[in-house]
Amino acid sequence: MAPVTPLLLVLLLCSTGEAPPPPHLRGTGLRVWHITDLHLDASYHLDTDPAHVCASSKGSNASAPGVFGDYLCDAPYRLLLSALATLGKMVSDDDVVIWTGDSPPHVPVSELSTDLVVEVLSNLTTSIRENLPPNVTVFPALGNHDYWPQDQMPSSSNAVYKAAARLWAPWLQEGALQTLSQGGFYSQLVRPGLRLLSLNTVLYYGPDRVTVNASDPAGQYEWLQETLQKAESRGEKVIIIAHVPVGFLPFARNTTAMRQEHNERLLNIFLRFSHVIAGQFYGHTHRDSVMVMRDGGGAAVNAAFVAPAVTPIRNIHEPTSNNPGLRVYLLDQDYGIQDLWQFYLNLTEANVQQRALWRVGYVMTQEYGLKDLSPASLLTLGLSLVPPQSRSFQTYFRHFNVEFDPRLVCTGQCHALQVCAVLNPDQSGYQDCLCGRGLNQD
Repeated sequence: MAPVTPLLLVLLLCSTGEAPPPPHLRGTGLRVWHITDLHLDASYHLDTDPAHVCASSKGSNASAPGVFGDYLCDAPYRLLLSALATLGKMVSDDDVVIWTGDSPPHVPVSELSTDLVVEVLSNLTTSIRENLPPNVTVFPALGNHDYWPQDQMPSSSNAVYKAAARLWAPWLQEGALQTLSQGGFYSQLVRPGLRLLSLNTVLYYGPDRVTVNASDPAGQYEWLQETLQKAESRGEKVIIIAHVPVGFLPFARNTTAMRQEHNERLLNIFLRFSHVIAGQFYGHTHRDSVMVMRDGGGAAVNAAFVAPAVTPIRNIHEPTSNNPGLRVYLLDQDYGIQDLWQFYLNLTEANVQQRALWRVGYVMTQEYGLKDLSPASLLTLGLSLVPPQSRSFQTYFRHFNVEFDPRLVCTGQCHALQVCAVLNPDQSGYQDCLCGRGLNQD
């Protein structure tokens, strides 16, 4: 099969309305598909009162509701089914899928329960299995909404961890299911020489009051280091998946996604094993971003990718949102990350046409003129974002919002927060970065 160019993919997609053929991968590598933040809102319906379209708008008027959803609402099932059907047409038997958490909607705690959270997890697990080839393995991670009360993930076994292990048993081996049921994390060999670690980073999330005084919640740090050491001794490469990412939020000043002490501790572990870790893949922010990790000499040694959400929700006071997205990473035969294809759905257009046309938003190497997605290449990209008016930054910010509104601009503090988050996931480097741009810390 000859390589399929991005332009041809778009033409195929626009002319037929069908999902494009899978991206071609040179050599004997691996395609890793990534879906995250599905946030099913089963209450979504078209109502004459825009405040009653969905529970996830929390009383705000839906902006332009349609059959595939609204930017102020979490995803209706029809939107999720569209994403999963599109994914199913592109995934082949040799591929793997990562699913980085958050299935229930953004609704008040009183509207959910443990039983309802498990029910949503069960329904979406079934939907994913029904839409994918039967031999494809899905590697899930738990998100902060995959528990009740939301965010309050405990350090010990509980009904949600046990339910996840039961629901995901067709995909995971016994050893993985055991640690999943006990602490919400696991490790499994993907194929010879490549291991996947699914971390429960919700244990380190700021709003998680249950673990606030624990130095090693669920013993995950000890397990992580032991697992990485074993992978190192076996000559394995490792990919990390989790929901809450390391690093600083690119839209909030001096705010890490998890507690700062855990952010620093994880970064130190990842730097120590940077020669083992092929890549890190996260969700949670609903936006599209990357982070580069550098050693003491400034060399790029590892990188993290944050995938945009399938759900398009935003707060009524925010000027931006995201279009629904899903993506695939292309790994080479040595499990280095070669490329990334980002797909998206223009929600406004889909509602008007009552037809979901998923498009290729960009192919990362082609979009930024990179030879691959190695840490060194992503450092080059990060440095190209420093000039506020650079084409690279304007392109990066448009993709950050998943093509939501190309007219949006990001200058001043907005630009500085983006750049510093990409280049400095650590506290010291981040503060130096902001100070260098005239944003002294309080």
